[in-house]
Amino acid sequence: MGKRSRQRQRRPKAGDGLQPVRGADQPRAPTTTYEHASFGVLELRGAMSPGTRRQYAELPARTREDAWHRAVEFLFERLAARWTAAGVAYERQAELLARFRMASADERSWIRDVLREHVADHFPEIEAP
Repeated sequence: MGKRSRQRQRRPKAGDGLQPVRGADQPRAPTTTYEHASFGVLELRGAMSPGTRRQYAELPARTREDAWHRAVEFLFERLAARWTAAGVAYERQAELLARFRMASADERSWIRDVLREHVADHFPEIEAP
């Protein structure tokens, strides 16, 4: 019996009192697409859980600049659903975060602007970095 088979056996099922694992038949958070000629297409989620909002509000920071960088990375990590840059699509969270961390200063500036716009449109109660 392989690892996948064991994982399937452990998955909670609807009606057993546990919250079922989201599958292909369950809806995903709505997304918004932002496009730039040089930096590609960035797709951001339009929903954020209350726990994530609380974590964002409680981000620790030593300096103002540190707070700003942590806030941008935190929002990118939680909201980015897909980023297609230079013809390569990044969809997994680890890939997205790695690509963000190696982004040029101009790409980061664009992402920061997109995050500000997105947060203002979808999460007006949250202060954008």
